Amino acid sequence: MARSRSRAAGRGPVGGRLADGLRAYRMIAAMWIRSTMAYRASFVMTTFGNFGATALDFVAILLMFSQVDALGGYTLPEIAFLYGIAGIAFGLADLAIGSMDRLGRRVRDGTLDTLLVRPAPVLAQVAADRFALRRLGRITQGLLVFGYAVAALDIDWTPLKVLMVPFMMLSGGAIFAAVFVAGGAFQFVAQDASEVQNSFTYGGQTLLQYPPTVFAKDLVRGVTFVVPIAFVNWLPALYVLGRPYPLDLPTWVAFTPPLVAAACCALAGLAWRVGLRSYRSTGS
Repeated sequence: MARSRSRAAGRGPVGGRLADGLRAYRMIAAMWIRSTMAYRASFVMTTFGNFGATALDFVAILLMFSQVDALGGYTLPEIAFLYGIAGIAFGLADLAIGSMDRLGRRVRDGTLDTLLVRPAPVLAQVAADRFALRRLGRITQGLLVFGYAVAALDIDWTPLKVLMVPFMMLSGGAIFAAVFVAGGAFQFVAQDASEVQNSFTYGGQTLLQYPPTVFAKDLVRGVTFVVPIAFVNWLPALYVLGRPYPLDLPTWVAFTPPLVAAACCALAGLAWRVGLRSYRSTGS
């Protein structure tokens, strides 16, 4: 019955399903925000804690630069630029859809069945579940590091480079969101694969904090052509910084992150539908 009702809720025009999903997401997220703001002191402390925990990553970079002048040929402000973009993009995805890593637990304990019988898209319900405003701490920390980088760097700003900054943040957030959804779809099969998903999301964000020159070419190829998180910040940011691209890629690839993000979201949506159709419930 759960599966049949889920299919019934999924029928209709794509635009209608999208509107239903956004409406359900907004209502569930608003519920969790009201719950969070009922304890404002706790909210402030957890947000500050999230800010502090993510700031330790940049502290580690500062400690490295207390001993060296450059890392992989990049100065501290240049790495801060990469760090800030990666942190903001990942923070946006984590805020919007970071609850996807709990899907495996729902599959194992059968609580996913309760979402299937509700008249709302399952993806929207899973994504908005336990919506956590404390994740704003990660975005704030990324913005501060990015602000420092922009102030310290002598960039020849053009209108195109200025436009690329918000585009790479939004496109990067969409790419990370697609990885979250694809990882959630994989958990329909693996059921206990949250750490595998985290290796591509949290691990990918950590990877992008450093320049591509410090990694082996095979790894750079993998994050460019297989799981294309290099389009989050490496390729567009290197254009802004005036740095050569990894793998001798052409200049125009710096302008493709929106297209890559759209393709990633489409593939993640397809993987989600396949995974959801393969779900057979717990039988209870």
